[in-house]
Amino acid sequence: MVTDILCQIHYCKGGHKLQDPGKITEGFTRTLQHHEMIFVCEGNSHIVIGENRYSIKKGMLFYIPPGVQQTIEPRTQNPEHYMTIHFSGSRMVLGPDGIWKYRENIQTLQQPSAQEITDYIPVKELFEKLLDTWNDKGPSYEFISGTLLRQLLILVSQNNKMQSKNYAISLKISQIIEYMRQNTNRKITLEELSGIVGLSTFYLSRTFKEVTGYPVIAYFNKMKIDKAKELLIEGNKKVKDVAYELGYTNEFYFSRIFKRIEGLSPKEFYSKNVY
Repeated sequence: MVTDILCQIHYCKGGHKLQDPGKITEGFTRTLQHHEMIFVCEGNSHIVIGENRYSIKKGMLFYIPPGVQQTIEPRTQNPEHYMTIHFSGSRMVLGPDGIWKYRENIQTLQQPSAQEITDYIPVKELFEKLLDTWNDKGPSYEFISGTLLRQLLILVSQNNKMQSKNYAISLKISQIIEYMRQNTNRKITLEELSGIVGLSTFYLSRTFKEVTGYPVIAYFNKMKIDKAKELLIEGNKKVKDVAYELGYTNEFYFSRIFKRIEGLSPKEFYSKNVY
């Protein structure tokens, strides 16, 4: 499982803060002794991973495990634009003596060599955030970048599960999540979402939980609380103002939802995270 992987980043290339990020105009062949993930921002040539040759295009994600040869064949007329992460992975295992230990050198992840990300915007944004954190070299940048990489692996794993299901249903779930994202400032209902994608409330509820692991409204509330944490810390707003901004008409109901999800009240969360 990707959730129990501990990542150590060696280096990254690309990121939207760089003036000419991740552009390649000449082909190359190489074999690395660590994991590499490549996200394609722009490209129309080919990459060979092991014995397989794949087309390169926007939104593609490539994974090359240690010891596997790769060859990139870019077109010099239109340079390829990639973001890449080079890393090693390990797991914590409980030894016979009852002590947790690292099991080093995970040789391969349960990740396809090449895939086209259906909803690639969240993956692209997380890639950029990780690479910007690494390139800025701020306090604790290695720890923060490693945490972001674990989030990225989980996000990609969830995308794989979505793509393995019925494609049309996956698109409908993505449509609902995007609709939620755009409407965190108000209340939405299961009936409203069902009407948008043309599914019954029963079928939508069951399918949504199978894909995301959350009931529909619980997922939306979690999305709202994530936004609330950002507003509390960065916006310096009162709890009541945050509640109203997220569509809660009752401050105390908002606080109960917040505590149920985070284990802390909004005020306790603020006190713990702002010094």
